[in-house]
Amino acid sequence: MLHSLKAGARLLHAVGHAVAGWWTIRRTFPGLSQQERNARVQAWSVRMLQIMGITLKVQGTPPAQGPVLLICNHLSWLDITCLHAARHVRFVSKSDVKGWPLIGTLSTGSGTLYIERERRRDALRVVHHMTEALRNGDLIGVFPEGTTSDGRGLLPFHANLLQAAISSGAPVMPAALRFADAATGETSQAPRYIDDDSLLTSLWNTLRAPPLLAIVRFGDPQDSHGRDRREWAQSLHEDVQQLRRDTH
Repeated sequence: MLHSLKAGARLLHAVGHAVAGWWTIRRTFPGLSQQERNARVQAWSVRMLQIMGITLKVQGTPPAQGPVLLICNHLSWLDITCLHAARHVRFVSKSDVKGWPLIGTLSTGSGTLYIERERRRDALRVVHHMTEALRNGDLIGVFPEGTTSDGRGLLPFHANLLQAAISSGAPVMPAALRFADAATGETSQAPRYIDDDSLLTSLWNTLRAPPLLAIVRFGDPQDSHGRDRREWAQSLHEDVQQLRRDTH
């Protein structure tokens, strides 16, 4: 009962923080520089994790500036918030998110690029926009698994979006994310969001869980020149696996 009461209080606080973020994007963002917007998104993300009882632990060195294509494993709807809290980047996300109430505005305000995954040709359009953004010095983040996994292993990496790094000459930085019980350090399944899990169920499980750690481990940037994207996707898959094992 006590867990549920605490979770309910956290939920109300989180919704209030999300609404405040929505208001900031609608009213304040138009008058801010891109750097100021990025800083606001990062600060908002740090606070959201605190509200939800999650402590961010960053290992390795986040990219200081672009152009960089960041790739990471994908576990939960919380992943983007965790990575934004560590270092603001522009994520590539499925197009349906754009239409979600409240979340769509927050996502678009943070600089998200959208892809229609069911349309194969849309990947070409997104790669073109990613390439332009990287040439302009942006930090772009992608989840090459294409969907969430249970965290026990990695799904195969899709190679298509790596073409943006190859075409722009931008380096790729692998990263890994793990959620853990703050008291024991054991991997937590509370935030998982796979298969038949609903967003509300995953959110409630996260809020009811004991204090959590979100551990983000950054690897070293890798040069994109002369790469074959399919071979590179396979080696990056191994790199992210190793980074995930090294989170502690």
